[in-house]
Amino acid sequence: MPASIIELEKRLWGVADELRANSPLSSWEYSVPVLGLLFLRYADAKFTQAEEELKAKAGKGSRRKIGKDDYKARGVLYLPEAARFETLLNLPEGADIGEAINAAMEAIESRNEDLKGTLPRNYGRLSNDLLVTLLKAFNSIPMDIEGDAFGKIYEYFLGEFAMSEGKKGGEFFTPTAIVKLIVEVIEPFQGRIFDPACGSGGMFVQSARFVASHKRDPGAEISVYGQEKNAETVRLCKMNMAVHGLSGDIKQANTYYENVHECVGRFDFVMANPPFNVDGVDKDKIKDDPRYQFGLPKPDNANYLWIQEFHSALNENGRAGFVMANSAADARSSELEIRKQLIESGGVDVIIAIGSNFFYTVTLPCTLWFFDRGKVGTDRKDKVLFIDARHIYRQLDRAHRDFTGEMIRFIADVVRLYRGETVEKRRAVKKKVADAKEGVAPVWNESFPKSKYRDVPGLCKVASIEEIEAQGWSLNPGRYVGVTERAGDDFDFAERLEELNEELELLNVEARELEDRIAKNVTKLLEGF
Repeated sequence: MPASIIELEKRLWGVADELRANSPLSSWEYSVPVLGLLFLRYADAKFTQAEEELKAKAGKGSRRKIGKDDYKARGVLYLPEAARFETLLNLPEGADIGEAINAAMEAIESRNEDLKGTLPRNYGRLSNDLLVTLLKAFNSIPMDIEGDAFGKIYEYFLGEFAMSEGKKGGEFFTPTAIVKLIVEVIEPFQGRIFDPACGSGGMFVQSARFVASHKRDPGAEISVYGQEKNAETVRLCKMNMAVHGLSGDIKQANTYYENVHECVGRFDFVMANPPFNVDGVDKDKIKDDPRYQFGLPKPDNANYLWIQEFHSALNENGRAGFVMANSAADARSSELEIRKQLIESGGVDVIIAIGSNFFYTVTLPCTLWFFDRGKVGTDRKDKVLFIDARHIYRQLDRAHRDFTGEMIRFIADVVRLYRGETVEKRRAVKKKVADAKEGVAPVWNESFPKSKYRDVPGLCKVASIEEIEAQGWSLNPGRYVGVTERAGDDFDFAERLEELNEELELLNVEARELEDRIAKNVTKLLEGF
C-alpha cells in the first residue's frame, strides 16, 4: 500500500479516536456513525466522478437530463443534493447537523433499494462540533484517490475499532492476514461464496480482491451470500461491501436455527470465522436439520455444528476454509465420532496451526480447517496436509502479530505443491528471517529446493487416514509435523518460552471449560434429588 494511504489512514483515525475519547459513547456505539460518514464520503467521491464523466459524454448544450439510471448503469449510488458531502459541510450556522446527516442517509436509501435499512441514522447522539470535525477530516480524503483506497481506509477503521472494543470487536472483524490466507488456500476464482457468520464481510472483500488480482471482474465471476445474527453488524457488512463496490445477499438470521439461503449442497466456496465454544444451542430445534448429517454433538458446545454447517453447504466440488478453536481438533466422545466421519468422507484437505496473538479478542492460538470435496476423485482422497505455521509471523506490537504478504504466499504455496500445482519462481532468499519486527519464517529454497512438495519436520506433513486413525482421529498438526531439527547452539529461549506459554494457556482454557461442565452436571444431579 502506498505510504501516502497509510499516512492518511493513521491521520484520519487519530482525529476520529481523539473525538471518541471526548464523547460519552463506547467504541462500538461510536464506530457505526463514523463508518457511515466514511461510506458517505466514498459514495460522494464516486458520484462526483461519474457526474463529471456523464456531463462530458453528453456534451455542452445537451438537453437530455442525467438521471438515477445513468449512475446505476455505472455501478454508482445515486445521491440527491441533500446527501452530498459538500451540502453537509456548508450547512448554515446553528443547523442541526446530526438531523441533516440522518436525512441524508434516509434519502440515499430511498433512491438505492439495495441499501434499504442499512445506513446509520443515530447522528443525533453526536454533538455538532464533533460532527463538523469528522466531516472536515473525511473531506480531506482526495477525490482522485486511486484504486481501492476507500475500502482500505474502511478496513483500517474496522480493525482499529475491533481492537479497541476487545471481545465485541472480534464478533464483527477477522484480522485481514487470516482472511487473506484462507482466500489464498481455497482460491475462489469463480462461483457462489457463502459465509454463515459473515461479520463485517471481510471474507467477501478479500475474495473479490483475489479475483481482481488475477485480472478478472469480481462482479462477473463471484456472487456472495451471508448470514449474521446481529442487525448492526449486517449494516457494517453491507456498507463495507458497498465501499468496495460489491453487492450480495446478506441476511440477518441465527445460523443455528435458520437456513435462510437453503445452503445444503449449494455453494462453491464457504469461508467463516464462527464464534468458538458457544453453549446453549437448543438441539431439539435442529435434530432433523439436514445440515448436521453426521449427527449432533452431545457436549453443550457448538463447534461441531459450525463444522458441519460448512461441510454440508458445499457442492460436490466445493472448498471451505474456516477458523476453529484448537480444542476441536482433539475433542472426544461424540465430537470425535463426527470428526472421524468427516475424515473418512475424504473431504478434510488441509489443517493449519496458527500461533497466538493474531486475534484482537484472545491471545490463544487457533487452527484453520480446509475442506475440498472435489479431491475425493484424486490421489489426495485419503490424505490430509498438516502445516504448523505457529512460528511464521510478524510482530506488530507486544500483543499482536500478523502475516506479511510473502508469508501468506509461502504457506499457500506449500498447499499448492501438495495439490500438484506449479508455483511461481521465488526470489532468492539468503537466510532465515529471524527479526520478529520484520517477521519470522522459513526459507522457501531451503524447505523446497526443487519446488516439489516434501514433508519438512516442524513445518508440514502429509498424513494418511491410517496415520490419523492411529492418532485417535486427531487433527492437531503438532501430532504429525514434529519439530524442526536444530543445531545445539540454535536454541531460542524466548521462542521456546512462547511455545510453552501457548500450551499452558490452551490447557488453562480447557481446564476452565471442564470445570464449568462438571459444575453444570453436578447441579443437574443435585436438582434430581
